[in-house]
Amino acid sequence: MTSKIFRAKAPLRISFCGGGTDVSPYPEEKGGAVLSTTIDKFAYASLRPRKDDRLKIQSLDYDIQVDYHRSKLAYDGELDLVKAVARRFDMPTGADLFIHADAPPGSGLGSSSTMCVALVGAFKEWLNLPLTNYEIAEITYEIERKELAIAGGKQDQYAATFGGFNYIEFLKDTTVVNPLRIRPEIKNELEYSLLLCYTGQTRLSANIVASQTEAFISGKRPVVDALDRMKELTDLMKRALLTGDLPALGEALHLAWTEKKQLDAKISSSRIDNLYQLARRHGVVGGKILGAGGGGYLLLFVPFTKKHKVAQVLSEADANVVPFSFTEGGLETWSISA
Repeated sequence: MTSKIFRAKAPLRISFCGGGTDVSPYPEEKGGAVLSTTIDKFAYASLRPRKDDRLKIQSLDYDIQVDYHRSKLAYDGELDLVKAVARRFDMPTGADLFIHADAPPGSGLGSSSTMCVALVGAFKEWLNLPLTNYEIAEITYEIERKELAIAGGKQDQYAATFGGFNYIEFLKDTTVVNPLRIRPEIKNELEYSLLLCYTGQTRLSANIVASQTEAFISGKRPVVDALDRMKELTDLMKRALLTGDLPALGEALHLAWTEKKQLDAKISSSRIDNLYQLARRHGVVGGKILGAGGGGYLLLFVPFTKKHKVAQVLSEADANVVPFSFTEGGLETWSISA
């Protein structure tokens, strides 16, 4: 008898501005907004049903292989995200799960949330569930933020599920994904003007987010003002993209990075500051550390005439420039006969 393998892939994202305004309780109190796009780096999940009740998980990223009974999935710090997804759905049998991503966890490209989206997608495909994109993103958010109590926002789940350029609004009772109709020549020019640079460091984003959230709740003025200003800059960047004013977007990136660093001292580091200043000296207009901060990837906007020089000096500083392209699609699921 032929068996089936159920697969899913979801794209990682780069966020231009607004990260932090998607973290509760800011959106409930003031409404948040994020501008982001997905890129050609992905998180993958493959699921093969078993005839017994074992759940076998293999993670290429962590070089871990584990074996559990599907009804005994205790959270113990080892692949808890995968266990939480499995616990969310009514599994008729055990399964073999294989997961991997094109960027390491803690890189700032939303890889953990994107992996969760891919896992939910694989279970959806296996169980033939009629879930909408909004439902998939919300389930993923609930698994991470409520079930596992991992500090963080909502943007990554929606970005990975929907894909493409989106202006995402986070309101008190709902999230609205607004796809942006950007002219092809503007997308190409923006892609040509951006550098993605891996700093060589990863970090646990939840620690930074928790500290930032505590500062907002306690009403620390610099943090509240920085979040408000970042939301304004997110709207400015959206308009710059839609009108094709890319120099304005580059300058807003620099302003947003200045504001972002006000949220928590751990968002930047001497390594990040040195790389950014080096890049600015050689022509970069603006940029930011992606994700919560503390490490991962730098996103830099630089005129194309200076792009190769910036890439060279960053490489000489032991940072890794990573080629990428924008993608339009979001979560994809499919099955094959094995």
